Amino acid sequence: MNFACCKLEIFIPETHLAVLQKALREVDAGHIGRYDCCLSYSRVIGCWRPLEGTTPYLGSQGEISSEPELKVEVTCKTENVDCTVDAVKAVHPYEEPVI
Repeated sequence: MNFACCKLEIFIPETHLAVLQKALREVDAGHIGRYDCCLSYSRVIGCWRPLEGTTPYLGSQGEISSEPELKVEVTCKTENVDCTVDAVKAVHPYEEPVI
């Protein structure tokens, strides 16, 4: 079965929401019918442990971190998934963006 659209979930610091919205708009993610810039977000607590060889945006190697983040949900055309993910990665502050 082929789907015309898919949903991405992106975890990002709240400080980066505006730049993420702009990047998504530039690749037409969140375009639903005659509306664009459609997305939702909710506050969550993210947990992670940076391993050896990492340079974490937040936290320290070997220590479990938990910080407030936003979970952003956006739809995009299936054919645009790759360029949408690339746009997210271009503005995401994490060494390993969570998408």
